Amino acid sequence: MRLIQNVIMLACAAVLSACMPAAQRNPLADTWTPSPNHGARRISLVVIHHTSDGDAAQALRTLTNPLLEVSAHYLLTRDGQIVQLVDERERAWHAGQSRWGAITDVNAASIGIELDNTGDEPFPAAQMAALYRLLADLRERHRLTPLAFVGHADVAPGRKVDPSSFFPWREMARRGFGLWCDAPMANPPAGFDTALGLQAIGYDLKAPDAAAMAFALHYGAPQTGLAGLDPALVACIAEQARAVPSP
Repeated sequence: MRLIQNVIMLACAAVLSACMPAAQRNPLADTWTPSPNHGARRISLVVIHHTSDGDAAQALRTLTNPLLEVSAHYLLTRDGQIVQLVDERERAWHAGQSRWGAITDVNAASIGIELDNTGDEPFPAAQMAALYRLLADLRERHRLTPLAFVGHADVAPGRKVDPSSFFPWREMARRGFGLWCDAPMANPPAGFDTALGLQAIGYDLKAPDAAAMAFALHYGAPQTGLAGLDPALVACIAEQARAVPSP
């Protein structure tokens, strides 16, 4: 009950925050002459995490502790409650040192979503239903393509492994939140370079084996590094990514 009360209080605070005027005048300014030539930050990614905490209450304490300096825009509890922690117009500190394609400041370009999950358990149906509902809303409001939906491991290969292998990326793709290829797949083009294929999808090649492991985690392949990665799978995903129209 206390957790639900905390969730309600946090959600109400987020709603009130969202209703506040966007403009904040600097008290040092002598006059305020607003210009129409500005815009909110462009959201290009949604990064999905699992908390690794034992329960949502513990995760809330972590995500709201000023000493830890870690946060996310949303926390989804196991029973499907959606807790907003950070205004979408603001950067949440969820991705850390990360990269996706040309985006080197992932926090500045993304919405971070934490799922209450230890990493060693399936994601409950109620939680996933809430996630799909939230993602559909984000997709519509921010005009996101399937390429926008990634895991923390995807943007921080070798450093992070969330969401875990229990996360249903195939179902996510079926709903338009990502890409997926089922066997049998066509042979890759002659001379296809697996590493460059990963880079074309968005993976950082600073550590090629780590990038290959992150790709394998996402797409349900054996995590054997770059040498063991199926070129046909990489080529298939890369071709799907190339075919996605710009928003």
